[in-house]
Amino acid sequence: MKAYLQYGRGQLQVEVPDTATVIEPVHLGRLPDEKEAVLNALRQPIGAVRPLRDMVKRTDKVVIVISDITRPTPNHKLVPWLLEELAHVPAEQFVIINGTGTHRDQTREEFVRMLGEDVVRRVRVINHHCHEKAELVNLGQCSFGCDVYLNKEYAEADFRIVTGFIEPHFFAGFSGGPKGIMPGIAGIETIMTFHNARMIGDPLATWGTMTGNPLQQMAGEVNRMCPADFMLNVTLNKDKEITGVFAGELFEAHAAGCAFVQKHAMAPVPARFDVVITSNSGYPLDQNLYQAVKGISAAHKIVKQGGAIICAAECSDGIPNHGNYAEILQLRKTPREILQLINEGAFQKFDQWQVQKQAVVQVWADVHVLSSLPDEDIRKAMFTPVHDIESLLIRLGQRYGSDMSVAVLPLGPLTIPYVQGE
Repeated sequence: MKAYLQYGRGQLQVEVPDTATVIEPVHLGRLPDEKEAVLNALRQPIGAVRPLRDMVKRTDKVVIVISDITRPTPNHKLVPWLLEELAHVPAEQFVIINGTGTHRDQTREEFVRMLGEDVVRRVRVINHHCHEKAELVNLGQCSFGCDVYLNKEYAEADFRIVTGFIEPHFFAGFSGGPKGIMPGIAGIETIMTFHNARMIGDPLATWGTMTGNPLQQMAGEVNRMCPADFMLNVTLNKDKEITGVFAGELFEAHAAGCAFVQKHAMAPVPARFDVVITSNSGYPLDQNLYQAVKGISAAHKIVKQGGAIICAAECSDGIPNHGNYAEILQLRKTPREILQLINEGAFQKFDQWQVQKQAVVQVWADVHVLSSLPDEDIRKAMFTPVHDIESLLIRLGQRYGSDMSVAVLPLGPLTIPYVQGE
């Protein structure tokens, strides 16, 4: 039968065995009127007694934190609708902060694609710089043993709004909510603690888990030190259309959104599979190999030890050529050696968290990657390049036998399968 994997800005058609199990989230259609749904949510916020418009004074300096270009958050819709709802505040009193975390800056052209020409022309839009101490403020120490640095313009604003979208996340449980601030606009020292080997290696730091998850605990603590006054998050379907709107008090509104996603995105299976084929949910999430670790990690949830994962991720932005991901992968010769290095207390390098999650999967199963990258780049990441998934399935059938079990995750990490009883 045919399966269709989200790949880049389109789909990849793959012939898979008729016995393959296709695992997708419950499909939700777009809201009938996305703008009306968002405005209604701003006017009837969760956990708040007043509409957003009534919370913000005309004289307030207002900051809006957005997620960066690696996320499919529909900023081009949400931000203009927020500005429209807060039209009593002059445009020059807004600043939009691009929550890059440790990612690269976006260009003006990219901001235009993300927000629209009108917003970029009228409102000041800035990139967050986690390494620039002059652009950060120290809020004191948190219980996780580090100083808490956040973006200075965010901390000094009169009214703070955080936007984003909610999906399952491979170590934070779910994205959105507090993660827009921590690590979105945190300083590098704070981010390194948030992503250190102990935190990432905690068994509760995984897909769909909020209770006891140390990353959510730290994100919550940091957010309470300098809280957002209002949250606007949405959920999306595979076509990046809005399926739900969650706005209001940060923690209460985020919890409601996570419960909504968990109901539709978590999928139980009775047993593990010999082979799991996954995507990285297409662009923008599959724009580089670093991000593709998420789809690979989702497949890890249901692949047998010694099994095979096949990931289709276009990687139009390369490995990428910024950050330390590629460099860390070259420090040792095997995934097991990489894990040993990262788990040494003395080792600290930003992006190590992605390599750590990747290496855990590679120790468990073989990982094959179909992408637009040169084979050499795939091999440097200790993956096996593949150009024809159907031919690879035939070879894997010779390894695992005629009863080889196959699962397909067409939307990658937008679906989180789990084995019942594990």
